[in-house]
Amino acid sequence: MPAVLRKRRSRHSPSTCSRSNTAQPDTVPEDQVCMLCHRTEADTDICGYKRMKFKLCVHNYCQLLASGLFPQENMEDFLVGDTRHVIKEAAKKSCFICYKMGASITCSERGCDRTFHLPCAPDGECVTQYFGAYRSFCWEHRPQQAVHARPSQDNTCSICLDTVENRISYKTMGCPACQDARFHRQCIQRLALHAGIGFRCPCCLNQEPFMMEMLTMGIRLSKRPPSWESVQAVTPLRQRHGRCDAETCLCPGGREHAEEEG
Repeated sequence: MPAVLRKRRSRHSPSTCSRSNTAQPDTVPEDQVCMLCHRTEADTDICGYKRMKFKLCVHNYCQLLASGLFPQENMEDFLVGDTRHVIKEAAKKSCFICYKMGASITCSERGCDRTFHLPCAPDGECVTQYFGAYRSFCWEHRPQQAVHARPSQDNTCSICLDTVENRISYKTMGCPACQDARFHRQCIQRLALHAGIGFRCPCCLNQEPFMMEMLTMGIRLSKRPPSWESVQAVTPLRQRHGRCDAETCLCPGGREHAEEEG
């Protein structure tokens, strides 16, 4: 059977969420370089974890998003020969963001030949879609949100409460349902991975249209239960949470300060 016909349909599956990848599947030395992005360290929210198979060390999402690679039925196994061929071809291509060789991802827009490494995608404002056909787009051809900021909009992130841009952009996103919520891309990505199957708009709580919009815009989801459910399971009933968990606590009295009333 010709190589181009070997189980390609798995890459075009209609699934709406990516795998959870909560644990590293294989033991890989920390100094081992991914053969697709050429990094020893990379953001696991973007690239996933490194794994070793048949002497090939790759991040799981570097492999899924690499142009010309098509997974088998379980969306995890790849033909070794195909992977080696893609690595060889990528060695001839330069990343348009960092200008280094070995770029294995090509923009999915017909006629566009921009290539890049997966860890470089945020710096180049590229969108990589972690579902369906696992398509990737450069800054020029990436999907755009149709949400428009209202004149009276409070320009704060609905998640971290820090300032956001007064317009929708790559770094500032919005809810397509209520059109009120604004959030940083990094903030909504962290929320998506923590919320799992409970992922929804932090303001209007819309789920399905909101989730599909975020997937299209390159936010990676997981199929696991919300991370806070496991925390609640070991927390004694009726015990009140008494500590600020914000990344930067602004309370003058510290993280554990509380008023006598309220």
